[in-house]
Amino acid sequence: MNTRPPRILGLTLARGGSKSVPRKNIQPLLGLPLIAWTIREALQSRHITRYLVSTDDAEIREVAMRHGAEVPFLRPAELATDAASSVAAMRHAVAWAEADEGARYDYVIELMCTNPMKRVADIDGALEKLMATGADSVIAVHRLEDHHPIRIKKIVDDRIVDFSLPETPETRRQDLKPDAYIRSGAIYALRRDHLMVDGRRYGSVESRPWILAPEKGVNVDSPVDFKVAEFLLAEREARSNP
Repeated sequence: MNTRPPRILGLTLARGGSKSVPRKNIQPLLGLPLIAWTIREALQSRHITRYLVSTDDAEIREVAMRHGAEVPFLRPAELATDAASSVAAMRHAVAWAEADEGARYDYVIELMCTNPMKRVADIDGALEKLMATGADSVIAVHRLEDHHPIRIKKIVDDRIVDFSLPETPETRRQDLKPDAYIRSGAIYALRRDHLMVDGRRYGSVESRPWILAPEKGVNVDSPVDFKVAEFLLAEREARSNP
């Protein structure tokens, strides 16, 4: 009987060509580069066998390595364009690691560096749920508050109309049901073959949720997001270090 622990590859994709906030992956956030917040949590995982950062950028590589990450290759340019998919970049990294080690992985977990709020408990919790349930993937989501689908509108002929679900004038925020969730962009944990054979990160009927608190769902994609993340991180660090 094979009793070896599962082999789990942790990945963070960090290309150099961000348009919304140039060089955002290494922009300072509360004294650390944005990517360092994810590296710090990943390196504490009890389950990740090996953790790699995949980037096409030499400066990002140097910053990631300075904060403890392994960055053994530079990603090919064709996998770092605006049109390149995360799935293609992840498959490249998995193939590289398996060729380097001469052994296959069982699971892969992508930890997006644009979400600095996740903690190691979320990383290990998502992996434990993935392994316990036999799901194809477990992805981080958080509950929508005021942005519930009932409140989403579209403009047609210069008039405001419901986008999908009807809203009545009497609809109160506390009455918005069912609860609605959105992918947070923080964690994608998946079976190795779901990525390498099926070519997917999530979306099958066997995708399961890892529910984050709303404040952990901040995804840094604009200068305003940086300010929000910095405020929340400062508050969290103050609680951790009274």
